[in-house]
Amino acid sequence: MTRIAFIGLGNMGGGMAANQARAGRPVMAFDLSAQAVERAVAAGCQAAGSVAEAVAQADVVITMLPAGPHVRGVYAEQILVHALKSALLLDCSTIDVESARAVAAQARAAGFRFADAPVSGGIMAAEAGTLAFMVGCDAADFPDVEAALAPMSRVTIHAGEHGAGQAAKICNNMLLGISMIGTCEAFALAEKLGLAADRFFEIASKSSGQCWSVSTYCPVPGVGPSTPADRGYEGGFATAMMLKDLKLAQEAAARAGAATPMGAQAEALYALFEANGFGGKDFSAIIELMRGRLDTLQAG
Repeated sequence: MTRIAFIGLGNMGGGMAANQARAGRPVMAFDLSAQAVERAVAAGCQAAGSVAEAVAQADVVITMLPAGPHVRGVYAEQILVHALKSALLLDCSTIDVESARAVAAQARAAGFRFADAPVSGGIMAAEAGTLAFMVGCDAADFPDVEAALAPMSRVTIHAGEHGAGQAAKICNNMLLGISMIGTCEAFALAEKLGLAADRFFEIASKSSGQCWSVSTYCPVPGVGPSTPADRGYEGGFATAMMLKDLKLAQEAAARAGAATPMGAQAEALYALFEANGFGGKDFSAIIELMRGRLDTLQAG
């Protein structure tokens, strides 16, 4: 039986760890938040008092941490020191490519197998076990990585060598941020022109304007499949997290010498939205900025 250590039980990690436990795998879970650990225990995990305790007997170590410095620190100071050499190390955080490659190099030098495996899908997919994983690892390790991620995954794709998973995530989320802004602008314009949102949804979702932000994650309540828009823009993918990813994309573009003017504009708009107090709202709530109706949103 595969023994899991899960480090980082926030909005995404909590649901992910719970799905590992539902698959019948023993899960030792750790987070700095006692409440997060309690929720994980209620979902079938076992509480660990430290990272060292969590990883001591694990076959697979999974981390879901806020940013690159956290990942670098936890791996260098705790995981690589205390984990079994036979353990497979998987970082599912969204971080900069350089940090992912640096941690991979440290892990390999210490005799571990490592993969960067960031996710797409948001909180609902994390809870449902239907995330998409983008994996950067040695090709020979991918079958084991895929098997380890299976209880949390709808699809797991090998993006390439170490760091490629993070590169794919950054590019994908920049595209998502841009497409959501375009979708919000289009619905706001349709509204001003007197076109019913449900009629525009039917047309756009079946014509050349079709995209995930329209057909699957529509920012207008009562239109299409259920989305955070139907819950007051609560849950889903927080604006602050989208802004973090857009910043990572711009940093990567600057280092690579890539031109990303739409990505830069998307970052500026989400920064403005967050500055108005809406960092906790789902990123699709930016439609209210396009409508000029921020007063209808409760800051969060």
